[in-house]
Amino acid sequence: MIDITIDKNVFHGFLFYTGVLVLKTMLMSLLTTRMRFMKRVWSSPEDIDAAIKLKIPSPSLKYDDEHVERVRRAHLNDLENIPMFIFSGFVYALSQPNPSVALTLFRIYALARILHTVVYAIYVVPQPARAIFHVISYFIAIYMTIVGLIMFFRP
Repeated sequence: MIDITIDKNVFHGFLFYTGVLVLKTMLMSLLTTRMRFMKRVWSSPEDIDAAIKLKIPSPSLKYDDEHVERVRRAHLNDLENIPMFIFSGFVYALSQPNPSVALTLFRIYALARILHTVVYAIYVVPQPARAIFHVISYFIAIYMTIVGLIMFFRP
């Protein structure tokens, strides 16, 4: 039987940064909508009808606008990576980590994901900026998962 205890500060930190990242992911759809309005491009005919009713000048049906797709890809990247943080962070939080190390990892992960979006979808910065932020968050998630698995499956 495994006796699971969790440090209150670690769990609160995990929940806080999970909330920040979930909110950030949800806000990405609003950023996509904003970009569609700025570029006046929509991906569904019924959206064109709505844009005309809203008196938006020259709305167009376009599936490959570079700016809209960049924001959508950043959103998709969050949808691919942030659930991994939620899982790995939870397993890690249960592994009785050092609270200051755990909170630092949660903070760095959240900051790296936010900066990844900034340099990819808001203020485009050439590579390797985006790759650096992705790799930082990726390796933090791997580290937390491995530490958690070792803790729960050691003899």
